[in-house]
Amino acid sequence: MHCPFCQHSDTRVIDSRVSEDGATIRRRRVCEACGERFSTLETIELKLPVIIKGDGRREAFDARKLRNGFDRALQKRPVAEEQIEAAVRAVVHQLRMTAERELASRRVGEFVMAELRKLDHVGYVRFASVYRSFQDVADFREELDRLEREAAPAESQLPLLDGEPAALARARKKVP
Repeated sequence: MHCPFCQHSDTRVIDSRVSEDGATIRRRRVCEACGERFSTLETIELKLPVIIKGDGRREAFDARKLRNGFDRALQKRPVAEEQIEAAVRAVVHQLRMTAERELASRRVGEFVMAELRKLDHVGYVRFASVYRSFQDVADFREELDRLEREAAPAESQLPLLDGEPAALARARKKVP
């Protein structure tokens, strides 16, 4: 590995640590010429499917775009970074498991929506509103109604409507 400071071709690994999920290795290195230290991340490189966009263009899968989509949907929501990382890994795993060379972006969006639904209902509705191109408030209401019908009461979720206590929301669901 070349030194990023002096471009010398000989660096030595002084420490290696495996990440908690076992997907990456962080290596601490020192340059033999200038003595500067730096870190590298080593990850497994697997072939992921090419994504076919709505207009027919084909793009290589980009995990950063996937992460940015999760970040935008979950902005200012009470979801831990570890949960977001786990959701991103779950989507990437689903992409690998399809074993397809090309995959429509709509399928990727469905994978993302399934993970967001598990994480945070507000983030899910945010993503769905863009993904499904909601045109008016009725589209939001329809999606909220569908979400309320399908979702089992989750104690960890905040209510969908402001000012509505979770107990009231559950009671409202039980009344015909």
